[in-house]
Amino acid sequence: MTNSSRRKFIAGSVSLAAGAAASVAAPVTPAKSKTPLVHHVFFWLKNPGSVADRDRIIEGLKTLRKIEAIKELRIGVVASTEKRDVVDNSWAVSELMFFEDLAGQATYQDHPIHQKFIKDCSHLWDKVIVYDAMDV
Repeated sequence: MTNSSRRKFIAGSVSLAAGAAASVAAPVTPAKSKTPLVHHVFFWLKNPGSVADRDRIIEGLKTLRKIEAIKELRIGVVASTEKRDVVDNSWAVSELMFFEDLAGQATYQDHPIHQKFIKDCSHLWDKVIVYDAMDV
């Protein structure tokens, strides 16, 4: 390798390394969420071993997808993850919803489809806990 080629190679390597270091050191600002309100609901069944009751609540929750204020809806059951003191797996079904704002969540609460879900399925659950959070 000639001295000129070696200098160009070293100069290019130094520039590349400096650029990489600058990009690593630069703070990353997360993009603002379009769905900053999270609504997470956990259901405990009156008949904890009843797959039919669990499935009926799941089907009822799926009807909520028709409510436009809900930007995303996830429905879940207890996962078979590692048992640890901090993990609560006593519930049966959960719903995780995302809303654009407090007004959207309020619209959902009063929506006829949500009210019908409560009317049709509330006899199946023993306990419900809701966690609402705003994205920061």
